Amino acid sequence: MSEYTPHVPSDSSESDPIAASIQRLSKKIQLIADAVKALHQDRNQLETKIEDAQKRIQHILSRLPEQSDVRQLNLLGEPVAPTNPEDDNEPTTH
Repeated sequence: MSEYTPHVPSDSSESDPIAASIQRLSKKIQLIADAVKALHQDRNQLETKIEDAQKRIQHILSRLPEQSDVRQLNLLGEPVAPTNPEDDNEPTTH
């Protein structure tokens, strides 16, 4: 960032308060610039962490078996006769 060089008026009684105000503003601007720089660095670190987490998740997902893999235990694929307690008490008609 370029530093502002104030024009100092010839009247010294006017220049003191203006110079002090400019000095205060310059310090505030520098603090804001430093804060923005720190936020930018924090954002870059967080983006890196997010990318790393996405890579880890992708690696985990790539290790999972595919849905078409027949080696998986398919509990819902087997037809199972429903067990209904009311059916046990009814008489059978043959």
